[in-house]
Amino acid sequence: MARKHRRIAKYLTEWPVLARRRRMAFNPARMPERQRSHAEIIYTVFDYDADRIGEHRFKGEAAFSAYQQKGSMLWINVDGLKKDEVEKLCAQYGIHQLVVEDVLSVGQRAKMDEIGDLVFCLLPMLYFNAETATVEAEQVSLVIGGHFLISFQEDPERDVFDPVRERLRNGNVRLRESRADYLAYCLLDVIVDSYFSVIENLNDQIELLEDDLILRKDKEILPRVSILRREVMSLRRAIQPVRELVNGFLRSEHPLIEDRSDKYFKDVLDHIVQANEYTETQRERILGLQELYMSQINLRMNEVMKVFTMVTVLLAPATVIGGIFGMNFDVIPLTHDHSGFYTMVGLMFVIPLLMLFYFKRKRWF
Repeated sequence: MARKHRRIAKYLTEWPVLARRRRMAFNPARMPERQRSHAEIIYTVFDYDADRIGEHRFKGEAAFSAYQQKGSMLWINVDGLKKDEVEKLCAQYGIHQLVVEDVLSVGQRAKMDEIGDLVFCLLPMLYFNAETATVEAEQVSLVIGGHFLISFQEDPERDVFDPVRERLRNGNVRLRESRADYLAYCLLDVIVDSYFSVIENLNDQIELLEDDLILRKDKEILPRVSILRREVMSLRRAIQPVRELVNGFLRSEHPLIEDRSDKYFKDVLDHIVQANEYTETQRERILGLQELYMSQINLRMNEVMKVFTMVTVLLAPATVIGGIFGMNFDVIPLTHDHSGFYTMVGLMFVIPLLMLFYFKRKRWF
């Protein structure tokens, strides 16, 4: 537990830097034409049909020059973005310049376009960073052609496409015999399914925060609520447009999108609708935590004010009595009585005790 709180304290210190990075990652207006620079771009090529499959990894132009003329289905996955190499690859496959600009302009809102004889879409691939308890986004772009699909990723170190790769290697009949639209469905499906892992991790964070809010009362709670609220809102902003992207595939009449693929895209639509509902629930829970925290603060403030009020009321009789008998009049009762002082002091103690007994009977404290 102590280690967890040290990690939280460290994270709260680093929060301004992390917040700036996330705002840039989720807001394309802050970073037009932002590009990742890697020493080399890695191309992974799956060249397959119903009977055979080839898997190759390249660094350089061999990825597209060696396979462009083949008649089998191609999936070229590009890890890393370099403007000159992306433009060269897109030129080889006749990809429009507007698509190239979208691929290189990272951090955009999820969308789907039909440009000429190609279908293009981009959406965020999301990860949960357990060390900083933040949601990290990576833009993925898919270009769908007649016999090929090209996927562009920012980060060469990670993605969620391994289940699709395993299905290809294991000879999945449906995938190996289908066109590029079905491969696009498979990639969209694993991306959307990965959202639920991020949602689940955020749920764990919310539950921990709820427990701490009830069991622990310290100044760290409100910053943690604020940080978690921003993470949930970032997740919600990233996921919401994906619904329109999937709807674009369902409404499309492009020849590359077969009618029999509609049922698969409807399945993805069901998943993204469910993910949107979960994020909305998380947002409401965070707002509820903020209200609960403020209610606790107000309750503690009311308790403090109750104590101050009680002390003031109990001291009021002594103040009144002392004020009366401290006036400069010639005739004041008990002024010359040897027991007058003790009588007044006794009254100053007895009256507050009677008041305390009365307050207790009324259950005012």
